[in-house]
Amino acid sequence: MNVHTSQSAPRSSTKKALLLVASSTLSPNPVHTSYIKWSSNRTPLTETTSPELGGLLVWFISFTCSIMIVIVDLLLMLIDLTYSIISAIIQTFLRPRLKCIDGELCLITGAGGALGRLFALEFAKEGAHLVLWDCNTAANERTAELARELGVKVHAYTVDLSKRHSIYQAADLVRAEVGEVSILVNNAGVVAGRRLLDCPDELLERTLLVNCHALFWMTKAFLPQMKAKNCGHIVTVASALGLFSTACVEDYCASKYGAVGFHESLTHELLAENLDGIKTTLVCPYIVDTGMFAGCEIRKEIQTLIPPLEPLYTVQQSMKAILGEQQMICIPRLMYIPFLTRALLPWDANVATYRFMGGDKCMLPFIKNVELKTSNGLIKSS
Repeated sequence: MNVHTSQSAPRSSTKKALLLVASSTLSPNPVHTSYIKWSSNRTPLTETTSPELGGLLVWFISFTCSIMIVIVDLLLMLIDLTYSIISAIIQTFLRPRLKCIDGELCLITGAGGALGRLFALEFAKEGAHLVLWDCNTAANERTAELARELGVKVHAYTVDLSKRHSIYQAADLVRAEVGEVSILVNNAGVVAGRRLLDCPDELLERTLLVNCHALFWMTKAFLPQMKAKNCGHIVTVASALGLFSTACVEDYCASKYGAVGFHESLTHELLAENLDGIKTTLVCPYIVDTGMFAGCEIRKEIQTLIPPLEPLYTVQQSMKAILGEQQMICIPRLMYIPFLTRALLPWDANVATYRFMGGDKCMLPFIKNVELKTSNGLIKSS
């Protein structure tokens, strides 16, 4: 980060110098140093040359300066690229320096669920005070009780993330009763668990509202305070299914693709505005053994190599990325492979790979479980 900052000054000064030469050639502004006030007994240069030659000279100088600017930017970009690659390789083998978040105010959505509860406890261990949001009041309060035992301040709120007015009202309440949130963990997520044509529209909408639309509303509610101080951290818990897809979970894949796209665009916007004090982390885990995708399985021989992730391991790896200010993490690292092959291989090659691994039908047992529970009255049909 320091190297990038040190490069910005020479890059800016070099481009300004080249632009000054080009602009002064195009317009005889007295402010420009290249504009010469000729004495009364001397004929200006523009009168001693033909208009065609003067115009050609102006175009040539302007074009040359533009090319030089592109070359300088290209060289600086290659330096940044090389530095980033080397840094990433080093961080793979060395433990990154973790930041201190003692006393920070952290808001976690979906805090009543398995991952949300573990995130709350891990942040509490780091000394962060907590604001917990969930639509399940009882589960959320249980998480709050466990976190308070670690000696931090905890405030629990019942919030329906599928309704933007509920989010905005709760955000105003948090600012009035607790203070300004400095760490935002967008963790809440749902899935319909139905085939597309069998899924009620309400469930499709809810998946997109909670998993994707809520990210917009949460960020609009809490980002202004972070921008005012140029300080904060936004965490998006997406999914590996936001990087590559599978069958029968169209609602979930679409929502997680949207979450990944939203997070990346937001990160670019913050960098474009030079708000380098606001950090972002994108978390893309494989299937986590929380019961959310109960029954999902890939080819047995491969599943022994890539079993569902333990929730605690997933959260601990995510915390390392967050405290290390890592921009993105796939859990496990093997998830980077299908992400890359999806972009590099032809579509038919990806389909063949999915079939070999059993990924094309991995969600069918999960769908059957949901259908069975629905028919038995354990899950509402809508």
